[in-house]
Amino acid sequence: MFAIHLLAFHFTKLKEDQIKKVDRYLYPLRLSDDVLLDVMARFQAEMVKGLGRDTNPTATVKMLPSFVRSLPDGSEKGEFLAVDLGGSQFRAHRVKVFDDGKQSSQLESKFYPTPKEVTQGNGTEGVLLAWTKHFKVRGVQNTDVITSLRKALQKHKDIDVDVLALVNDTVGTMMTCGYDDQRCEVGLIIGTGTNACYMEEMRHIDLVEGDEGRMCINTEWGAFGDDGALDDLRTEFDRELDLGSLNPGKQLFEKMISSLYLGELVRLILLKMTKEGLLFNGKVSTALLTKGKIEMKHVSAMEKYKEGLSNTKEVLTELSLCPSEEDCVAVQHVCTIVSFRSANLCAAALGAILTRLRENKKLLRMRTTVGIDGGLYKTHPQYAKRLHKVVRRLVPTCDVRFLLSVNGSGKGAAMVTAVAARLAAQRSHIQATLAPFLLSLGTLREVRNKMRTELEYGLKRETQAKATVKMLPTYVCGTPDGTEKGKFLALDLGGTNFRVLLVKIKSGRRRSVQMYNKIFAIPLEIMQGTGEELFDHIVQCIADFLEYMGIKGARLPLGFTFSFPCRQASIDKGTLVGWTKGFKATDCEGEDVVDMLREAIKRRNEFDLDIVAVVNDTVGTMMTCGYEDPNCEIGLIAGTGSNVCYMEDMKNIEIVEGNEGKMCINTEWGAFGDNGCIDNIRTKYDKEVDEGSLNPGKQRYEKMTSGMYLGEIVRQILIDLTKQGLLFRGRISESLRKRGIFETKFLSQIESDRLALLQVRRILQQLGLDSTCEDSIIVKEVCGVVSRRAARLCGAGLAAIVEKKRQNQGVEHLQITVGVDGTLYKLHPHFSRVLRETVKELAPQCDVTFMLSEDGSGKGAALITAVAKRLHNVGQK
Repeated sequence: MFAIHLLAFHFTKLKEDQIKKVDRYLYPLRLSDDVLLDVMARFQAEMVKGLGRDTNPTATVKMLPSFVRSLPDGSEKGEFLAVDLGGSQFRAHRVKVFDDGKQSSQLESKFYPTPKEVTQGNGTEGVLLAWTKHFKVRGVQNTDVITSLRKALQKHKDIDVDVLALVNDTVGTMMTCGYDDQRCEVGLIIGTGTNACYMEEMRHIDLVEGDEGRMCINTEWGAFGDDGALDDLRTEFDRELDLGSLNPGKQLFEKMISSLYLGELVRLILLKMTKEGLLFNGKVSTALLTKGKIEMKHVSAMEKYKEGLSNTKEVLTELSLCPSEEDCVAVQHVCTIVSFRSANLCAAALGAILTRLRENKKLLRMRTTVGIDGGLYKTHPQYAKRLHKVVRRLVPTCDVRFLLSVNGSGKGAAMVTAVAARLAAQRSHIQATLAPFLLSLGTLREVRNKMRTELEYGLKRETQAKATVKMLPTYVCGTPDGTEKGKFLALDLGGTNFRVLLVKIKSGRRRSVQMYNKIFAIPLEIMQGTGEELFDHIVQCIADFLEYMGIKGARLPLGFTFSFPCRQASIDKGTLVGWTKGFKATDCEGEDVVDMLREAIKRRNEFDLDIVAVVNDTVGTMMTCGYEDPNCEIGLIAGTGSNVCYMEDMKNIEIVEGNEGKMCINTEWGAFGDNGCIDNIRTKYDKEVDEGSLNPGKQRYEKMTSGMYLGEIVRQILIDLTKQGLLFRGRISESLRKRGIFETKFLSQIESDRLALLQVRRILQQLGLDSTCEDSIIVKEVCGVVSRRAARLCGAGLAAIVEKKRQNQGVEHLQITVGVDGTLYKLHPHFSRVLRETVKELAPQCDVTFMLSEDGSGKGAALITAVAKRLHNVGQK
């Protein structure tokens, strides 16, 4: 027993000594974590270089776009043919993908020998389908492989095949694993060759047009280091191996890590060690001198846990060597160092990809899956475990699952095709759904002309009663001239908030406007209660403000911005035509709102005010900009609601006595189309929004152009697309069913050019919508189509106004300023630009300047009051 223990101790000591000796000899092949982190950083830099348009030509890591833009989502179905030419055998696969909720598929394969005349002959001979890196086919290398394949298929009239995709085996690996695990967004091959692919953000891929979504990038990382970036890590053995290869100076990273070269690397190390007398008593065999005699299968056998030493002895004996126990231990450790370095370098490059993915997603920690294939990974006894361990050590912020691919080149090619077919069908359905929102220039001209007709109807005495665009006189007969001065109160009622303002206007050299205001909420029960309750609440807010400002005793002139359709008999008399914007207070429609305000002030009996003018916010917007630019004679609101006012010649306003001068007309154009004149451009979604609104059949134009309704139109479209199975995996969430959940502010955020799709997904998640990257692209497209149509329709209406102004003035070319306000115009990233472009297209003889209003409803009300006071004083004199 003592002898056995002594023998074991002796062997262990012997083994340790041999391992230390090999470690010292092969020290350059042993890479520390600091070195590996440095390799990671170098590879990341090469990735960036490969993605850049200007830097790609000199990049070694080519980062080739695969044009695979989506991973499987489980809804793929159909029958697909995949062909795989990657060696001495040509394989045809018939793949059936079932949409059965279980993500199941069926694979049938048939193998054919690849004729030599195909792999090395003329590209026009035989049916060439594809080739891998070792194939050299004259006449085809510089042409489109798909085109060559289609030409070959055309020769066989009995074959009906639609060629959809050319697939790299690495991409196929990722797609195969992605079908089973939707977190899989990296593919890795580590076998005879080595490569990796991953899903990159389109905005980072300069080589391909477009910024939306993602695309799979085939890194072709085998060439990493071909520019000398890894020269400090390459050993004399790496250089010798490279010089003896078919492609010296190329694929240097691949030659350090792939199984095609590791056996040869081991042979070169053993040969040198033997020549230096460190192995086999310095005796070199002919086999050891022969290139290719040690293959990866031998390295794997020698590294097996239990039988490794006996396998080593057997392999060395087959090489006509006479190994001692010490030799076997040393050789086994050489194999371990070589294969471990391969796993280390592979882990470093993979870590760079994982880090980029995590940073693209702006995550502190990421869970993901790597689809993996290749003989080295699958057959080497220790390689997978080593790779996993090093990856987790180098990128501790990534929780990585490694998923072994099953037939990535066959099933993977079919999955790429299935996804391409799904996306093509999806694209066709989405285009059909959104087509009615894409208005041609001819259609917009029709809208402009119809608006012009409705404007005229509203101005004429005999047609005004039936007109949908009411063209309400405001009795504002002038714009500011700079002489206005004094203190004025302004009230602003136009939404869920109510404002009271004190406005101080100075004239002369120190001309200025100072404003002090306070905002008060209007509860829903007040908005939809009685008229008396509403106006009592307003007066309560005024009393609070006067108390707050210390001016309760002063009888100040007041302008009342009342942003609802009113028929005015004078500047201080306004009869409510009908509520909009969610208000439904009873006993108000048909009543004079100024009288209702005066009565509420009397009921309170605390203060008195001189109510000079009832003002529409659109008119206030025009007056605010008119204070800065006398050329401003049009006001536009593009926000929660939509409206326009403009200065009309008195002679054209038949419903008001007098022909001299001008008067501002409040068009109330939101009701344009209520008579059915634009039904041809209303979609089923517009009709659904209208039917579900508080005022069905009314304000139809406003419901197509204003911020209050755009989000709801988008929601209706998203529900329809989800029902068609084109969004959110066909599942309509409870939140999506809720009316009003998709506010227009989300359109502005989602359509922002600065917003990455990841942030779009976060917005959708806040709304309870669990979206994929592809879902986010579709949602962004829907938002863009809806908001663009709104801007174009608004532009068509405005073009009718500016053309009318031009014809009123009898000029060939008109220069005019439009004062604009509203959150849609101010906050949406594209609305204002599209609106301006549309006006220019539809009114080419008008040079229109757009001026953003500064508080039209508050400052504007005060300015209208000031102008009215000035004109009143002039009249008295």
